[in-house]
Amino acid sequence: MTVSLKKWVSQTVSNLRNDDKSLQARLFRPLYYIYVAGLLSITKHRTWGTSIFERDWDALIILDACRVDALRDVSDEYDFLTVEDTITSVGSTSFEWMNNTFDVRHREEIKETSYITGNGYTEPVLEHGGETGHAAMPFGPSEYEVVTPEDFGHLEELWRADFDETSEWMIDGDVGSRINPEYTTDRAIKAGREQPTEQLVVHYMYPHDPFPLADRAELFRPFDSLRSGDISREEAYSEYLDHLRLVLDEVERLLDNLDAEKVVITADHGEAFGEFGFYRHVIGCPLPCIREVPWVITDAEDQKTCASVAPNPESGTESISVEARLEDLGYL
Repeated sequence: MTVSLKKWVSQTVSNLRNDDKSLQARLFRPLYYIYVAGLLSITKHRTWGTSIFERDWDALIILDACRVDALRDVSDEYDFLTVEDTITSVGSTSFEWMNNTFDVRHREEIKETSYITGNGYTEPVLEHGGETGHAAMPFGPSEYEVVTPEDFGHLEELWRADFDETSEWMIDGDVGSRINPEYTTDRAIKAGREQPTEQLVVHYMYPHDPFPLADRAELFRPFDSLRSGDISREEAYSEYLDHLRLVLDEVERLLDNLDAEKVVITADHGEAFGEFGFYRHVIGCPLPCIREVPWVITDAEDQKTCASVAPNPESGTESISVEARLEDLGYL
């Protein structure tokens, strides 16, 4: 997010002239970013929510954009899932979560952490002093005191991998393709077995959309269609649950191939399906469906039921840019 009063005014004028949106929506957006500017100014110095580094765990599994109620809806399908505890996330977007999680105050813990992640925001956050999105706000922080990639005991940015759609590591669906969560599992298994760090963080990019198992374009990226009324909330939520099951199947495989006494399954943030006019997840959002995340405690034992055969994300001749990956996820 650009900190510029001039750009905020320019975007506000442009937004007010947009006849495609209701007057209420056109007025709400600039006012919302005044609120966001004030919130970020405060939370940069006084964290809102619970940092993962304030809790005890050996391995932490992040399900990107996972709602608490959604995890409860499928919990009886998985023996390792008992959804009792929750925490308030330190962000309502991935980049806000990273800004407030990988703070220099936690550098010593981070040095003993392996981070296996499919989330492309590691580049703008860790290499450029934080990220606040693409809309303009009239004031607020433009940089954060975050660690660098070199501060991690081990860092793998899986989003850099660029696979052909026919690759075994891709889901090539009827209306769109995307990297299979199997790839994250394989790389996490390898890190868990080989890296000497005390802690392991595995960041899956599901159940975050797009949904490669969908059989209709409206459900591949469902939120614009949901907002316009072209699909129902029930249809969008059902597709979301299917992709939550997809990633939980992989979590189950990981737990059978990892040694960790205390494993936590959580999320960086949740997801909105129209609550109070919000869809997906936006920076600074206080809604519980976005800000409250699960905190499921389980364990893992390496039964060596599978080997890790997935290639290193940067082993190919080319790797994808962060802009391309974020565009795939609907951010650009």
